Amino acid sequence: QVQLVESGGGLVQPGGSLRLSCTASGIIFSRYTIRWYRQAPGKERELVASITDAGSTNYADSVKGRFTIYRDNPKKTVDLQMNSLKPEDAAVYNCNAAWASYDYWGRGTQVTVSS
Repeated sequence: QVQLVESGGGLVQPGGSLRLSCTASGIIFSRYTIRWYRQAPGKERELVASITDAGSTNYADSVKGRFTIYRDNPKKTVDLQMNSLKPEDAAVYNCNAAWASYDYWGRGTQVTVSS
């Protein structure tokens, strides 16, 4: 059974940091491109960051320089380090694993940025 489980969300003050983790099971993790998406209430889902099987990364303009995506294939995890958080970063963050015709999603983790 394939599972993606996100963790690490929570409440943080503006300017603070959080580290989200996406842990996979049931897949050959190293083959997959992993993407972090977010969706705030009333807004469209946004691709935040991605990392390919080869380790190439890509970021949304809105998070460049503040967020960093990492992968650890033996642990089957992809982390999203989020620094200098802004209120507009608040959303539900989901991870996605994609390879060939396979596409899996986690249930998400809530990030709230508020003073």
